[in-house]
Amino acid sequence: MSKDSSSVKIPPWQPAAISWRVRIALAVLLIFAVVVISVTNRLLTDRFTDTTRSRAELRIALYGGNLLAELRQNAIVPQLLGRDPTLIDALESADYSLSTQRLISFVEEIGAASLMLLDMDGRTVAATDRNRIGAGHRTEAYFVDAIRSNATIFSVILQETGGYRFFYSRRIQNGGATVGVIAVEVDLRKFERAWAGISDAVIVADSNGEILLATEPLWRGKTEAEALENQTPQSAIERAIQATADWTALPPDAYLRGEAVMRLESRVNFRGWRMVSYTTYASVRERVNGVLALEVMGFAILLALAFYFTSRRTAGRAAIFQRESAELRALNVALQREIAERKRVQQTLAVAEQTLEQSSKLAALGEMSAAVSHELNQPLAAMKTYLAGARLLLMRNRPDESLSAFGRIDDLIERMSAITRQLKSYARKGQETFTPVNMADALASSLSMMEPQLRQRQVQIVRILPDDAVYSLGDRMRIEQVLVNLLRNALDATKSERNPMVEIILTAGETVTLTVRDNGPGIEDLDALFEPFYTTKQPGDGVGLGLAISSGIVSDLGGRLTARNGQAGGALFEMQLPIYDGTKETKAAE
Repeated sequence: MSKDSSSVKIPPWQPAAISWRVRIALAVLLIFAVVVISVTNRLLTDRFTDTTRSRAELRIALYGGNLLAELRQNAIVPQLLGRDPTLIDALESADYSLSTQRLISFVEEIGAASLMLLDMDGRTVAATDRNRIGAGHRTEAYFVDAIRSNATIFSVILQETGGYRFFYSRRIQNGGATVGVIAVEVDLRKFERAWAGISDAVIVADSNGEILLATEPLWRGKTEAEALENQTPQSAIERAIQATADWTALPPDAYLRGEAVMRLESRVNFRGWRMVSYTTYASVRERVNGVLALEVMGFAILLALAFYFTSRRTAGRAAIFQRESAELRALNVALQREIAERKRVQQTLAVAEQTLEQSSKLAALGEMSAAVSHELNQPLAAMKTYLAGARLLLMRNRPDESLSAFGRIDDLIERMSAITRQLKSYARKGQETFTPVNMADALASSLSMMEPQLRQRQVQIVRILPDDAVYSLGDRMRIEQVLVNLLRNALDATKSERNPMVEIILTAGETVTLTVRDNGPGIEDLDALFEPFYTTKQPGDGVGLGLAISSGIVSDLGGRLTARNGQAGGALFEMQLPIYDGTKETKAAE
C-alpha cells in the first residue's frame, strides 16, 4: 500500500515551479502597467494641456480684440462731437435746452456709457444722465488735460467705491477760442460681466502693472502679485488632496488660491496695457484621469484574468470573451467622450463666430467715422481759403465783395451737412429718390469748390463738353462728391509735374461717361485701388477712403467707376452713369 502511494505522489518541485512562474508573470505585468500608465499620463497630459492652452490663447486674443475695438470706437467720438455746430452754439449762447436730448440721440448710435458737455468752468451743462447736470468737474483729469491739449485725452478715474471709470475727452473750439469740453465715458465694465461667465480668471493691467479690469472685483487697483497672494492657509488634508489632484499636470505657471493654473499674457495695443488669463487644469485632470482610470481598469481586468487562468485553464474561452467585452466598453466610453468633446468645440466655435461678427460691426462703425473726417476735409479747406479772402476784403474796406465770400461759405456749410446726412445713410441702399442731374452743371459746381486749390497749384484744366446738355438720373450732391474726389486725386497725382494738366471729357451715348485724365506718374496697383484705406499719399494727406466711397456711390446710382493708366502716361478715371431719356420734359418743366 505504501508502495502504491509513493508511485502516485506529485514531485515536490512542481508546485514551486508553478508559483515562481506566476510571480514572474505578475511582476512583469505590474512593471508593464506602471510603464504604460506613466507614458500615457505624460503623452495625454502634454496633448490635453496644449489643447487647453490653444483654446485659452484664442479666448484671450478675442477678448483683447474686443477691448481694443471698444476703445478705438469711442476714441473718435469726442473729435466728431467737438465739431457739432449745435453743441458749439449752445456753449456760445449758454442755451442748453436741446443739448441733453441731442447727446442722448448720439449715445444711442455710438454705444458709449454716457456723454457729458462741460462749460469752461467745468460744470456739466448737458449729459445723457440727467442726474449729472450741474455737477462740477473742474479738478477732474479729463477736464483739466482736455483744456490744456489739442488732442483727444484718455483718462482713468478711480472711484471711491472701488473700480475705475474710463473717459475720452476733448476741448471744443469755436474760431480758435475754447468754449467747453466734451467727455465720453467708455463702458469697459461690460467686459468684466462677460468674462465672469467663464471658468477662467481674467485681468487687464496698465503699463504700471495696476489692475484696471478683473473678473474678481477685489483685484482692482492691485498688482498681479498682490492679487494672486493666497490669503487662506490650507490644512494638511487639503494640501494632500491638492498634491494628488495635481500629479497629472505640467509644472504650473502660477497659483491662484493655492491651485495650480495656466497663465497666458497678451498685450493690448493701447497705452502699454496687457491682458492676463488664468486657466485651471481641471479639464486636463478630468480627461487624463478618465483615460488613466480606463487603463487601470484594463490592467486590473488583466490581473483578474491571469489569476483566473491559473486556477481554471478550462475557462480560457470565457475569459477571452470577457476581455473583449471590457475592451468594447472602454472603446464605447472613449467614443462617447470624443462626441461630447466635439460638441463642446462646436459650441466654442459658435461663440467665436458671434464675437468676430460683433468685431466686424465695430470695425464698420470705425470706417464710417473715418469716412466722415475724409469727406469734410475738402469743404473745410475751401472755407479756410474763403475766410482768408473775406478778411482781406474787409481790411481793404470792400464789404460788398466780402459778402460774396460769406455766401460761398454758407453753401459749403450746407454741403457739409448734406455729406454728413449721406454718410449716415450710406448703408441704406435703395431708399433715395433720384432726380435728373445736369452733368455740366455738376462739373461746374465741383470745379468751383476746387477753385482755391486750382488757383494755388496753377493747374491747367481742359474741359471737353458736348454742345447739348447731358442729363443723368441720380443724386446731384453725391455725383459732385465723386467728382470732387476724382479732381482731388488728379491734383495730388500732378504735384511732381512741372506743367500739371487735368483733362475732363463728358460724352453721352448709351450711358453718360465722364473721364478725368491727368499727366501724373500713373497708378502702380490697380487691383487694390478701390479697397478701403489703400493710399499712396504721405501720412496726414489722406486715409485712403475717397475712391472706395466714390466707387460705392457710383454703384448705388447704377453706374460703374473704373481706372487705368493712359497710353501716353498718367492715370485715367472713367465714371459711367445711366443716361436720362426725359431731357425734353425736364427742360420744359424748368
